[in-house]
Amino acid sequence: MLGPLAAYVEPHCYDLCAMHADRLTAPRGWEVVRLPADNTSGGPGSDDLEALANAVREAGRPPAIRPPAPTGQGVETNRRGHLRVVKSDPPRPEERPRPSVHRPSRDA
Repeated sequence: MLGPLAAYVEPHCYDLCAMHADRLTAPRGWEVVRLPADNTSGGPGSDDLEALANAVREAGRPPAIRPPAPTGQGVETNRRGHLRVVKSDPPRPEERPRPSVHRPSRDA
């Protein structure tokens, strides 16, 4: 199926401009179904233009400054592809877990 540019995804349809739609050919045994052009719309609406202006404005902004990484998150030591080895900082003395003492029961 061949028709005007769609506002949403339509399976098995090609969204082509008029020049390329006229030049489209189908394989042998296939048939191109051309949908009638919708000439009632006078171009993009005000919502479309506002969305475009907002996107351009957002793209023109400088990147946001990231806050520094929190401490104790580890240091990257090696990277291979999308995997990485992260070396953790040693825990502070007050954060270390206390060793548990296991005493066998006297019943055994």
